[in-house]
Amino acid sequence: MTKLLALLMALILTACAKVSVTDVKNDPAPEPPAPPVQTVPAPVHFTVETGVWEDAAQTEAGTPLAEYSFTLPVLSVCREDGTEVVEPETETERKALETAAVFNEKFGKWAAAEEFGEIVEGAAEHLEQCREWELDWVGPYTLDLDCTVYQTEQIVSVSGTYYSYTGGAHPNTYLLGWNFDLDTGEFFDAKALSDGTALQEHVTETLICQARCRASEQDMTPGEMFWEDYEDIIADWSSYAVSFDEAGMTVAFSPYELAAYAAGAQVFTLSYQELAPHLNQRGQQVLGLTE
Repeated sequence: MTKLLALLMALILTACAKVSVTDVKNDPAPEPPAPPVQTVPAPVHFTVETGVWEDAAQTEAGTPLAEYSFTLPVLSVCREDGTEVVEPETETERKALETAAVFNEKFGKWAAAEEFGEIVEGAAEHLEQCREWELDWVGPYTLDLDCTVYQTEQIVSVSGTYYSYTGGAHPNTYLLGWNFDLDTGEFFDAKALSDGTALQEHVTETLICQARCRASEQDMTPGEMFWEDYEDIIADWSSYAVSFDEAGMTVAFSPYELAAYAAGAQVFTLSYQELAPHLNQRGQQVLGLTE
């Protein structure tokens, strides 16, 4: 019995000897947990390039019926290393692709050229009529769109010239304009760059003054060179072809819109210096006029 007690005591003492005692007062404080790593979204940028969509149709005998050629802008998203974003890897890339999709949808309708089939049918009917009446065929019917692009970090501004010939005495030319805010991902009306009617009224007054000077240079009155209600037409300037470039804003009226076809297109320009006092804060930012 005495030997058994001695053995138990030895085991207890050995176990106690292996237990370390922590000195709370003298031990250093535990290291604080490392702060979470803040991930900075990888930067992306937008790039605009133009592409050409074209097609043509002819009769079985090879007589040209109709043709079209559209030069259109395409907005793409690129990473910092220049590679194009096709599948988004971050939220930033996803939002940028959505912005590009809104822009490209506008011009994708032109690329589809859905009306071309009707143009071909009309040309075929016209050709048969010319043969029946022994007239010269004046075809082919022609559609053409040429676009010029101005891009900054904030906007993409596109000015277009659309040419259409579908028979008749002469072709028709239409001047077009689109302005896109890369920050909001929306197309915008130039009037939205100002509070109230400040910009609307200033541009109207300036264009009317330019129109009068232009008529005077031709030794004509404004009523002789332009339509009688030319002031009312100019007052609605933002509904026509408005675009921006390095120099400022351009407002363009196609033939027939402000004057007779023989007078041609009427194009007016305003510098950023002229526009600046009439823009709101967003307008200043969109046009890159803030420091």
